Amino acid sequence: MIKKLTLLVALLCVHALASAVNYLTFTAEEENSSFGIETVGDVTPDIQYSLDDGQTWVQLGVGDAVTLKQVGDKALLRGNHPDGFSHSPNRYTNFTMTGSIAASGSVMSLITDEGECEKIPSGYCFYQLFQDCASLTQAPELPATELAARCYMSMFWNCTRLTQAPALPATKMVTSCYDGIFMGCTALTQAPELPAMELSDGCYGGMFDGCTALTKAPELPATELPIYCYVLMFTGCTSLTQAPELPATELSEGCYYGMFNGCASLTQAPELHNTDVRADSCCNRMFGGCSNLSLIKVNFTEWTRWTRVWVSGVAPTGTFVCPKSLAEEYGENRIPEGWKMVDLDEWTSTQSVDAAHCDIWAEGLSLFVRGTEGRIEVYDLNGRLVRSAEGKEHETVRFVLPGKGTYVVKTETKSVKIMN
Repeated sequence: MIKKLTLLVALLCVHALASAVNYLTFTAEEENSSFGIETVGDVTPDIQYSLDDGQTWVQLGVGDAVTLKQVGDKALLRGNHPDGFSHSPNRYTNFTMTGSIAASGSVMSLITDEGECEKIPSGYCFYQLFQDCASLTQAPELPATELAARCYMSMFWNCTRLTQAPALPATKMVTSCYDGIFMGCTALTQAPELPAMELSDGCYGGMFDGCTALTKAPELPATELPIYCYVLMFTGCTSLTQAPELPATELSEGCYYGMFNGCASLTQAPELHNTDVRADSCCNRMFGGCSNLSLIKVNFTEWTRWTRVWVSGVAPTGTFVCPKSLAEEYGENRIPEGWKMVDLDEWTSTQSVDAAHCDIWAEGLSLFVRGTEGRIEVYDLNGRLVRSAEGKEHETVRFVLPGKGTYVVKTETKSVKIMN
């Protein structure tokens, strides 16, 4: 009896210990879902899995297929890779999956059994870890606050059923740390917050490339941009309707290269504050293929080669707001053909943008209101209602005005006087 009681206590202790560790966990959302691993190059991964909540552990070999027979069945995973899970594009390990599987728990349990480590131990550590896992419906936690070069590079590439990104708590970036992490995640609708103020070369490069369901970009608060930090960040994001503000005043080579290329739903560009034009190719191809883009506002005062092919394929008509001293030159490297050039000082005196991103501007006899929900009313200076419509947050409402003059635009959140 005493031996049986001792064994029961030991089993309960093992169960409690497993429950306390935040293991990487795969949960079946379809019957007979399965997972395994494959390797590239000279690597021998040390991974174990448990199907009984940590009571027993089995080595996961390359080519093994672990089946989760019932919906809700779980596998805990742990590893021993203190020097890094993967090491280069020629030496890495990645998961394979079938069926439908939700990941949870910490990916860091592949580094140490406890999964408590918050430091990525090597470059390329989780390189392509879930690449082409179309069965993955939920990403695991990525709790590390100290990153390594290219540590998450292409981690969820082509995970086409992933709808939500995991939290990314690190505030100090390193070289290409998030490069292509969500590339090709065509179901991703929600981007993670990116609070980092200290960026690094290529840190967000191609991060959301091809995320065609993404409608809103995360805030990008950094004011000093290293080379290629935002390169191709949102290229192919055809549902993106609102770009983030770009407050940076210190740019570097290629920092915005192709950033919004192909964002066909974008109607208004973020304001470019920089006045230093020495950053080679920093805006090249930035808005190429943004076929509905009709408003760009810049603060630079001279043209250089840093805007090559930057507005190829934008809307055929629009407004380009810039300092009066900027040369009036047109083409895909300058001001888009068919657009109207407006002096920045005049524009600032008649336009208003509030904290909710409600934008109001006039072009000839057309008045545009974007980014507000509810009733929009336009009055002349005699107080007469001349136009009205219902606004939607991500749509631009166009009013044809009865003539030139000064009008008052009222929305549910603001009242603006505007001249045309």
